[in-house]
Amino acid sequence: MEAMRPLFEAGRDLAPIVLVILFFQGLVLQQPIPNLDDMLVGLVLVLVGLALFVRGLEIGMFPLGESMAHAFAKKGNIYWLLAFAFLLGFGTTVAEPALIAVAGKAAQIAADSGMIATTPEAMDSYANGLRLTVALSVGTAIVLGVLRILSGWPLHFCIMAGYIVVVVMTMFAPKEIIGIAYDSGGVTTSTITVPLVTALGIGLATSIRGRNPLLDGFGLIAFASLLPMIFVMIYGMLIL
Repeated sequence: MEAMRPLFEAGRDLAPIVLVILFFQGLVLQQPIPNLDDMLVGLVLVLVGLALFVRGLEIGMFPLGESMAHAFAKKGNIYWLLAFAFLLGFGTTVAEPALIAVAGKAAQIAADSGMIATTPEAMDSYANGLRLTVALSVGTAIVLGVLRILSGWPLHFCIMAGYIVVVVMTMFAPKEIIGIAYDSGGVTTSTITVPLVTALGIGLATSIRGRNPLLDGFGLIAFASLLPMIFVMIYGMLIL
């Protein structure tokens, strides 16, 4: 029964989405669900995939991130810790499926609107540049978040200062890049990035004397959502 717990929990989490779709499809649109057989197969695959993903986080990703954070804290070398934090943020963001999809779509729309050439090379260059920019921003964000945990900087002051920079840059950035910049903060904090980064923050706050895991261990994701907006607007200023 314990082995089936992730499957039951995934079904519970998906149930509201399914009920909303059924309500609007049947009572508001009053249309049958298209390709019902494919939809049911897809729903089962999503259910199983979500259950396996959550279980994988519990037994693998979270313990790995926390154990590495403990090890770096005991090692006492801040430079290796910051290097690991940067590469962790960079590597997980480059591999983020949501970012890959958004960057590709942004390149296609930029080509269709005449902002860049319609050649595959130009579109790939734009998409890869966007992905690398966001990955660099998240790596930098995790470094800043780790420094905040080590130094005890108040989180709310850091976030307020960051959003003041975002608002100011919005007035000067090309309007074509602003929407992408604002969305980039959301797509970076997804399936791969969040578990490892959260585990890193909690592990560090647990390992450092005087730090509260609840107060200091969280907040890294806020940095990872904030800095991509700044970096992508800078990217737009440079290439558009």
